[in-house]
Amino acid sequence: MRGQIGQSVACFLATVAVMRIVTREQAIAYRLDVNHLVERLPAGSHEEAAYVGLQDTAPRDALLGLHARMAGCTPGDWEHPSLIQTYSPRAAVYVLPVRDFGVLTLGRMPLDSRRVDRLAEQVCETLNGQERRGAGIDGLREACASGRIAVRWDTTSLWAREVPRPDIDVADARRELCRRHVHYFGPTTPKAFAWWSGLSPADARVVWDQVADELAEVDFDGVPGWILRDDADRLWSAETPRGMRLLPAPDLRLFGRDRDGRFIAPGLRALTPAADTFHPNGLMVDGRIVGAWGRKGGRVDVVLSEELSRAQYDDLCAEVASLPLSDPQLSVERLAIAAEGGA
Repeated sequence: MRGQIGQSVACFLATVAVMRIVTREQAIAYRLDVNHLVERLPAGSHEEAAYVGLQDTAPRDALLGLHARMAGCTPGDWEHPSLIQTYSPRAAVYVLPVRDFGVLTLGRMPLDSRRVDRLAEQVCETLNGQERRGAGIDGLREACASGRIAVRWDTTSLWAREVPRPDIDVADARRELCRRHVHYFGPTTPKAFAWWSGLSPADARVVWDQVADELAEVDFDGVPGWILRDDADRLWSAETPRGMRLLPAPDLRLFGRDRDGRFIAPGLRALTPAADTFHPNGLMVDGRIVGAWGRKGGRVDVVLSEELSRAQYDDLCAEVASLPLSDPQLSVERLAIAAEGGA
């Protein structure tokens, strides 16, 4: 009888834990923490910094993503021997760890992989064992999910080459990819996983269900979300981060850029009125986006939507000086509407 009562109490407590409320601020603090955007990794931690891939859509975004996560980043670190590039399903170039190439390529394979396998075979025949310019190679972007093709983008030209298919079971790769998504971007949903991975919603749901016993449902600011059970303590204890980072545009999705500002799902919800075409990146201070920035060569233009203290301005100068760029120069202006509002 006591055993039955104990089991009932345990079930009740588990149910309460599952429905625990997570605020948007708490989720952002957790995501920034696990993505190494609060405390930088030691110099040389390339693989850990790129553990779920670093998007390289704009010239050298991945390098800036490395710098935001890792101390001692140098201009050539985007092509460090431990890293490799390929296309993601959303047609963007990513920098990935070589050791995890299979998870981050084969993990994105559709359950019916015949089309991708066929395209990969065609692309590899075209390459014929050589590194060739990728422009004009039919099916190249989609074929990269096969794990047989890597690319090299130097911001002016893209080259493609055949590589050995990773020695990992495709089903295992999909499950591991799903775990990484939930760990780094939770609370999240099957829909957000489908968008991020490039899997169809139906395929993503199948993979999600295969790891469901490792997940916990939470009330994410009024809507359902899921985290890894093993991450619960880290999420509950996440504190508002301190410090400054110059975040490249892809990292702004950690703040939730969908319509409701919760998930990394589709959308480009504005995080600061300072952002525009020339300033697509974000200035983060103490876990909040307080301005936008862009660069042309070594010139770093920052537009502030909030006032910085003297100490914060000094931190900004130090961040810019540490960028892996040739002779970085800082230019700062304050958004006119913000200045008028504070007058």
